[in-house]
Amino acid sequence: MNDAQPTDLRASAREMDDAGLCVLPTKADGSKAADVRSWSPYKVQRSVPAEHDQWFGGDRPRGIAVVYGAVSGNVEMIEFEGHAIEDGILDEVTDIMNASGLGEPWAQILTGWATESPSGGRHYRVRIEGADVPGNTKLASRLAREDEYTDEEKQRLREKPGTRIIRVQIETRGEGGYGLVEPSSGTVHASGKPYLRLEGGPASIPTLDADTMQAIRDICRMVDTLPKPETPKTAPRELPPLPGGGVRPGEDFDARADWDQIIGAHGWECLHQRGRTRYWRRPGKETRGISATTGHAPDKDRLFVFSSSTDFEAWTPYSKFAAYTLLTQGSNTTPAFKRAAADLRQQGYGSEPPRQRLSSVPRQSGPLNDGSSALDPDSIPDPDEHETAGGPDLRVVRNRPELDITNEADAIDGLLDIMASEQLPGLYKRSTGPCWVYEDDQGNPLVRQLGTDNLRAYLAEHVTTFQVVRDPFTEGTKEVRELVMPKTCGTILGRRDWPLLPLRGIVTSPVVRPDGTLVKAPGYDRATGLYMHPRVPLRRLQPQVSKESVERAKDIVLNQMLADFPFVDASDCAQYLGALLSPIIRPYVPGPTPVVIITSTSQGSGKTLLKDAFGYVYGLAETPWPENDAELRKSITAKLWDCGDPVIAMDNLPNGHIVKSPILSSLVTSANWSDRLLGSTSSVSIPNDRLWVLTGNNLRTGGDNARRTLWVRLDPDCPNPDQRDNFAVGDLRAWLTDNASTVVAALVTMVRGWLADGAKTVNTRMGDYSRWASVMAGILAYLEVPGWLANREAAAAVLDDEAEEWAAFLTAWHETIPEGRAVPTKELLGLKEDVPRLHNGDLPSPKQLGHWLKAREGRYYDDLKVVRVPDSHRKQNLWRVAKYGEGR
Repeated sequence: MNDAQPTDLRASAREMDDAGLCVLPTKADGSKAADVRSWSPYKVQRSVPAEHDQWFGGDRPRGIAVVYGAVSGNVEMIEFEGHAIEDGILDEVTDIMNASGLGEPWAQILTGWATESPSGGRHYRVRIEGADVPGNTKLASRLAREDEYTDEEKQRLREKPGTRIIRVQIETRGEGGYGLVEPSSGTVHASGKPYLRLEGGPASIPTLDADTMQAIRDICRMVDTLPKPETPKTAPRELPPLPGGGVRPGEDFDARADWDQIIGAHGWECLHQRGRTRYWRRPGKETRGISATTGHAPDKDRLFVFSSSTDFEAWTPYSKFAAYTLLTQGSNTTPAFKRAAADLRQQGYGSEPPRQRLSSVPRQSGPLNDGSSALDPDSIPDPDEHETAGGPDLRVVRNRPELDITNEADAIDGLLDIMASEQLPGLYKRSTGPCWVYEDDQGNPLVRQLGTDNLRAYLAEHVTTFQVVRDPFTEGTKEVRELVMPKTCGTILGRRDWPLLPLRGIVTSPVVRPDGTLVKAPGYDRATGLYMHPRVPLRRLQPQVSKESVERAKDIVLNQMLADFPFVDASDCAQYLGALLSPIIRPYVPGPTPVVIITSTSQGSGKTLLKDAFGYVYGLAETPWPENDAELRKSITAKLWDCGDPVIAMDNLPNGHIVKSPILSSLVTSANWSDRLLGSTSSVSIPNDRLWVLTGNNLRTGGDNARRTLWVRLDPDCPNPDQRDNFAVGDLRAWLTDNASTVVAALVTMVRGWLADGAKTVNTRMGDYSRWASVMAGILAYLEVPGWLANREAAAAVLDDEAEEWAAFLTAWHETIPEGRAVPTKELLGLKEDVPRLHNGDLPSPKQLGHWLKAREGRYYDDLKVVRVPDSHRKQNLWRVAKYGEGR
C-alpha cells in the first residue's frame, strides 16, 4: 500500500477532484452500484465538492468511484483481473510492450496511478490526448477452467452443454463507465477486502497520445486466448481425410512451414517471442507497436493480425496455408486456394497425389507379312491356296499410343508427335490432307480424304485419348476416356502439312520402282510412297528369273489368256500386251500414257472381255461415257480422287462414236490432274497415274485425240462372233477367276526378265509418250513379241475421222484449184462435195471455214498442208495448198 494515499473517503474525493476527476459514491453492499438516484448526469457533469461533503461526510459506509471519459478529463482505466495477474498476463504484456517500443509509455502507466483490487487485480489510469476515450472494452479473455466455475455457471452448463464460460482478463473503463478506487473497503466489495494504492495517485496520471494508447490496447488484445475459428474468407473449406494416409499440400505446409518464410519473406519483422508465441510488426509501420501474433492459439499455429493496414483481415486468424494463399494469390477464394495448393505441390509439399490410370488392353494387328508377295512364275498356284506361304498365321501385339488431351494445345502437339512417330497405322497424307486406304464391298481399294468426323473416328480407334480430372474422393487425379474434340480435329486438318507418310498412289500388283527394284510386299512402300493392295493373292518370287520361267509366262499370257482374241494384226496384240504391262512399270516410267481404245467391227468380238481382264488382274474402275466435256471432267476427277484401281474404263461408247474431246486430250498428256471437287470450292491436284481404257464398236478419233491413242482392234470376221466356241481356256472369265494370280505372276516375270537382261529400251518416237513407248518397245523386243506401234500410221489414217476428212478436202482443193493460187474461203465453199461439214451435216459459213483453216494452218494431212496468204489490200486472208517438198 502506498503510504501517501488518503485514509478517508472525503480526503480521497478532494484529492481526485483536485486532479479533475468526477467522483461518485457507491453502495457498501458488494454490488459496486452507484449510491445516487441516477448517475447518468455525472457522465457529462463533474460532481462538486459540496456533493462530496454530503456523500462522504457522515458515518454511513460507502465506497468511492471515479467516472471515466471526457467528464474526468479524458481518463481511461485499464484493468487486469486477479486471475490475469495469476496467469502472468501482466508480465507478458509488459514484455511485449518493451519489445515493441512501447516500454516507456507503458512504464508511465504502471507507475502513474496503480491500484490493487480486492481480487488481486490491477487498475491503471491514463489520460488520452488527441481523441475521445472509447467506451468500456474487453481487450483479452480466456475460457474459464472447471475449478473456477461458480454454482450458477455449473447449472448453466447442465442446462446448455457446450456453453462457453468466459473469464475476462483485461478490460477498460472508458466513456460512460466508472470504477471503484481506494480507500473503498469493507462491505463495498463482496470479498470484504479493500482497494489498495500501489503506485502514484490521481495527480500522477500519465498523459499519452491517442495513437500510443491504441497501440497499447492492441498489445493487450494480443494475449486474448479465446478460440477464434478461421472464417471461410481465411481458410479452405473443411475436407475429409484423404484415403491411404494422403496429405494435402496445404495441410503439409501448415505442419512444416515457418512463418519466417511466409510473412517474413514479405517484410514482416518478428520483434519478440514468448514461449511459442511470436510478435510481428508489419512492413512500413513506425518503430512502435505490434501488428500480429503467431503461435498464440493453443490448438493451431495461426497468424492473428490486429492492424487494418495490411492485406489481412483484422481480428481474424489465418492458417499458414491461408496466409500463403493470400500473399501469393491475392485472395482467399476457392480458386486461389487451388492455385496455391498446386504451387506448393511443385515445391514438394503434400503426398504424391494418386492418379487412377486407364485400363488399356493391347490390340492385335492383322497377319504378319514376311515381305514375299508375288507369285512364283515357275508354277501354277493351287486354286485352294489363298494364304501367304511360309509359316503360321503370326500376329503381333501393338500397344495403342496414349495421349492426355486435357489441354487442347497440348493435344494438338501430342497428336502431331504421334503422327511423326509413325504410330498410326494406315494413315497417310496427300496434298489436301490426311487420308486412309480402305476396301469397298468388292475388295477394291479406295482412298478416303479425312474430314473432321473421319479423323475423330480414326483417332478413337487407334489412340487412347483421355483427360485428367480431379478425383474428389482421393483429391488426386484420374484419367477419363475422352474423344478428341471436333475443333481439335478441324485445327489439325487445317494445317498446310502433316507429319505423315506421303501416299503417292495405290498399286494392286508388284511394280517396278524407279531404281529398277521391285515393290513386292503388301502395304506401304517407303521408297516410292505407293501402297500395295493386291487384287489377287500373291506368292513368293524366286530369287532369279530363268529363261524357262519367262517362256512359261509368255505361254500363260499369249497362248492361253489372249490366244482366241481376233486381233486385226500382230500390232493390236502387242499393243494390248503393252497396255497390260503398263501398271507394273508405271512407277519406273513416270508420266502419262496414251488412252487405250479397244474397238471392234461388231458386238460380241471380245472388247469388253479384254477390258475386264484388267479388272481380274489389277482391279478396274468404270465410269460411263458422259454426254459432254463438263460431265467428263467431273467423272475423271471423281475417279482419280478416291478410287485406287490402276485402270479406269469407259465401256461401250456409242457405235461409230468419234472420240474428239479436248478434256480427254488434256488428261492423257498430264502427269497431274487439277480440278475443283464436286460440291466444294477447293481445287485439288491429283497424280494421273492410271491407265485409261475406252471400248466401243467402230470407234474413231478426231482432233488431237488421234496421236494420243493406243489402238487395240478386233475383227472376228464372222456373222455371229458371240457364238464362237472351242477356246483354248474355255470360259475366259472363269479361267481368269481361278488363274488371276497366275497371270499377275506371268506379267511380273516378263518384266523381271527384261530387268535382269539389262532393261534395254528401243528408241520409239511417240510425242509425250516417247519414253514409255521406248521402254515398252524394249520389253516386247525382249519377249520377242512383234508389232509394237507398227500400224500406228495406218491406224491414224484409217481411224482418225477428222484427218481422213481433211485429207480428202485438201486433195480435192489441190486438184481443182491451180497450184499456188491463193483463194478466199468463199471460193473454197464451191467444193461442196469435199468441204468438211458441221455436226448437223450443213456446210460451214465462209467465216466458220476461215476459223477451221486458221486452226489447221501448217498441219500436214498426208503430204498436203494449208498455207495462209494475207491480202493487205483487201484486208482479208487468202488460202492455198502446199505439197510436202514443194519448192525445196
